[in-house]
Amino acid sequence: MGKFVIRAVNSGLKFDLHAANGQSILTSEVYTTEHACRKGIESVRKNAPKAAVEDQTADSFKSVSNPKFELYQDKTGAFRFRLTSRNGQVIATGEPYSTKAACENGIESIRKNV
Repeated sequence: MGKFVIRAVNSGLKFDLHAANGQSILTSEVYTTEHACRKGIESVRKNAPKAAVEDQTADSFKSVSNPKFELYQDKTGAFRFRLTSRNGQVIATGEPYSTKAACENGIESIRKNV
């Protein structure tokens, strides 16, 4: 089971989800209050297990309903994902991965660790 860790940043608070090995596997957006940050954690716990994956790297990808993991390639060519809630807000993002398979494994790790 993973562990959520709240941390202060210059502009507010963020949370990270750490896997059992201590590695950060998910990072939140910035929140202005601890209450809002904790609501973000609950949103991840609620949405991640059932979120579909929208593979935006596919030639003609199909959009899926929220909540979802949006799998995409960034400007550097790394594979990444963002988790959106039912209302389409980005809750959290993953680290960059060198392969699509590794990114997909990261998404599965989120599901297992929440």
